[in-house]
Amino acid sequence: MAPDPVSGMLARAIEALEAEFGALPEFEAELGASDAAMAGVLEATAHRLGDNYPYFHPLYAGQMLKPPHPVARAAYALAMKLNPNNHARDGGRASSAMEVEAVQEIAEMFGWTEFLGHLTSSGTIANLEALWLAGQVTSGKRIVGSEQAHYTHERISGVLHLNYEGVKTDNGGRMDLEALESELRKGDVGTVVATLGTTAMGAVDRLDEILALKKSYEFRVHVDAAYGGYFGLIPEALDEPARRAFAVIGEADSIVIDPHKHGLQPYGCGCVLFRDPGVGAFYQHDSPYTYFTSQELHLGEISLECSRAGAAAVALWATQRLLPLKPGGEFARGLKRGRRAAVELDRRLREDERFEALTAGGPELDIVVWAMALHTADLWRASERNLEMFDTCAKWGLHLALVQLPGSWFEKPGGPKFVGSMRCLRSVLMKPEHEAWLDGIWERLSRACTEVLGG
Repeated sequence: MAPDPVSGMLARAIEALEAEFGALPEFEAELGASDAAMAGVLEATAHRLGDNYPYFHPLYAGQMLKPPHPVARAAYALAMKLNPNNHARDGGRASSAMEVEAVQEIAEMFGWTEFLGHLTSSGTIANLEALWLAGQVTSGKRIVGSEQAHYTHERISGVLHLNYEGVKTDNGGRMDLEALESELRKGDVGTVVATLGTTAMGAVDRLDEILALKKSYEFRVHVDAAYGGYFGLIPEALDEPARRAFAVIGEADSIVIDPHKHGLQPYGCGCVLFRDPGVGAFYQHDSPYTYFTSQELHLGEISLECSRAGAAAVALWATQRLLPLKPGGEFARGLKRGRRAAVELDRRLREDERFEALTAGGPELDIVVWAMALHTADLWRASERNLEMFDTCAKWGLHLALVQLPGSWFEKPGGPKFVGSMRCLRSVLMKPEHEAWLDGIWERLSRACTEVLGG
């Protein structure tokens, strides 16, 4: 693991923070343990944490795990000297203001200057708030999303007692628009959930075409861009269909984005945005023991959550000071590097007869899905071979992921028909370093493939 480049900077920042409260009388905190005991526990903790995959390393190309930027980690640790609570300004004066500023910058990516929004503890809670609001605005009507939308939508709808139904997808994981319109014709759909970056494969629903259906049908559009939201900063790096979808994201009624995915933040840091600030009326509640020192808006008055880590807002604010969310900036260039790595890996897979890529085409964002070459219509056997490849890659230090997808998505004209689902191989190339490490990734992938095929 590379040395921490900000440890010395953090120590100096802690001194500066302590100086801010230098007028207070000295006191000793009651820690309940000696320095030696605490040091021993921390060392034991470090050893326990070694029982993990190397999520921070480019050879980890499995799940959606991107290391926080060092300045985010340092700012989070700095804020934890105070442990602010962003439910109310009384518990998080500075961090509440920093959250408002950071969320404004996120909203500006989508062209919004007037909106209602805040951070959440996760993308799940952010989507919960969006669906809860949808249920308030379109009471009694159904919510629909693609079958490849995150499972959290169906689960949340169950918690909220809302009627949610999945719409079938094409073989690229995008919502089938004919199937969607068939549901809209029934006249009882109140909200359509469009996913810009599905969890399984980074598929981008055709948001521009979904919005066009509003000319004939009345419904709200919620965009779940928890994974893909930041890709709107690099439209020139996307294929045309995805580019069109991101170009109109600002026309949605609500948007969710996760800074703890591509936004370089520690878990948990989600964000929910509503285009109409007037929806804040649905949040109104009274908490006289909480809101008493300021007449300004408290974040707890526009959130379903109560206590929330102010440190998450501080980390996000600091990161966006260092790496602004601007097209052409260093943050956007990092997204491009991961995107190029995914496109190149997909190209190599398609040109190698040992592998089988999705017939729908290359990755829309930075997630690549493929399988070992399909010489059988028995998807169980094919799944077992892919699992063997997954385990063998890990033995050579390359960590991938697995995903269950319809076998029909791999069918070729004149080739065998695949009935049922198959466990496929999956790589999330979301680290900028993945581009420089692609040859090393490919070398290990090829080595593992030779072992599997020769076994």
